[in-house]
Amino acid sequence: MSESPATSEAMPGSGSGTGLPLAGIRVLELGQLIAGPFAGQFLAGFGAEVIKVEPPGGDPLRRWRKLHDGTSLWWYSLARNKKSVTLDLRQDAGRAVLKRMIENGVDVVLENFRPGRMEAWGLGYPQLRAIDKRIVMVRVSGYGQTGPYANKPGFANVAEAFGGLRHLTGEQGRPPVRSGISLGDSLAGLHAAIGTLMAIYERDTRSGEGQMVDCALYESVFNVLESLLPEYDFLGHVREPRGARLEGVVPTNSYPCEGGKFVVIGANGDAIFRRLMLAIGRADLANDPRLRHNDGRAQFEDELDEAIAAFTSRLAAEHVLDLMDRAEVPAGPILSIADIAADPHYLARGMFERVSLPDNTSLAVPKLVPVLGRTPARTRHAGPRLGEHNEEIYRDWLGLDEGAMLKLKEDGVV
Repeated sequence: MSESPATSEAMPGSGSGTGLPLAGIRVLELGQLIAGPFAGQFLAGFGAEVIKVEPPGGDPLRRWRKLHDGTSLWWYSLARNKKSVTLDLRQDAGRAVLKRMIENGVDVVLENFRPGRMEAWGLGYPQLRAIDKRIVMVRVSGYGQTGPYANKPGFANVAEAFGGLRHLTGEQGRPPVRSGISLGDSLAGLHAAIGTLMAIYERDTRSGEGQMVDCALYESVFNVLESLLPEYDFLGHVREPRGARLEGVVPTNSYPCEGGKFVVIGANGDAIFRRLMLAIGRADLANDPRLRHNDGRAQFEDELDEAIAAFTSRLAAEHVLDLMDRAEVPAGPILSIADIAADPHYLARGMFERVSLPDNTSLAVPKLVPVLGRTPARTRHAGPRLGEHNEEIYRDWLGLDEGAMLKLKEDGVV
């Protein structure tokens, strides 16, 4: 992706979040891979000092997917704005250093180990609270900290299935499919970040005490399932996969165009539906009293989709979208990442930021959202080198002397 005027360069320097809304909040991120670190990325982007505590071998994500000079491009994005220290929490000395960090002023401990691991290390919430009653402990796991499945391992794909989402994806009669990304991890990371902010707000404005935030991947998925539970509870209705359709909302689908392309059209609003039918030359359907409201249209979904597809399939996607824009009907193209990188709206909104890698290579990363009018998040630096901030954290902040640092290195603790 080439440089463009709509991309912004990461700020040079130490990565200070001064002036951002979460400036002054210190977070220890103990998790690995995606869900917990996604929450950490959100907090760091808005100004929190996020200290990523990695085992001496590093977070496995450093070597996932596409690499540049041995480091994942994904890492540079997901770990941006964070500080990296190495610390072996399997050793008593490593856990002692972590406790010392908490004693020296930490607001949040964010972890996504399997439940029980922190307790086995003597780092459960009661132990952390004994050090500082203001500590907020955010725990991200597959099934939550309690219940019969708590100790089971859980990844995003499992959470998407157990949380009810995977049952809805794909076409009827065919195997379920995933969205193409680790959606369960990202949803959990967002829920964890929201829980973190609520716990901090409550502590600072009311009780003066921290609390534990229990964020399960499957619950984060289940939380976005809209009307599935009330419909099942009241009617016994089980929603099934519908491909590009949305059950009971008509019309909304992907429609074929010339050259094998598709466009997405959503015209489920009553007035919007009428405008769509007039735009495709079907005044008969626009004026049909049976189709005036969504509940009536839902009974004729196949017929309506066939009428729309018969129109769109004769035209280029660009022509269809132009007609939809003029008729004020919500519609859009199906963009690949290559399309997104060149799209004028993305560029105008500044949705790509650029960071400098260790060899001064420039890399585009997604802009941090949502956009705050006065104190927006910003990318200040790319994901750090492994242990890049050991000296700053252990020597400058904790005050460990040369001998103590050497001992930790010799013992493989850092």
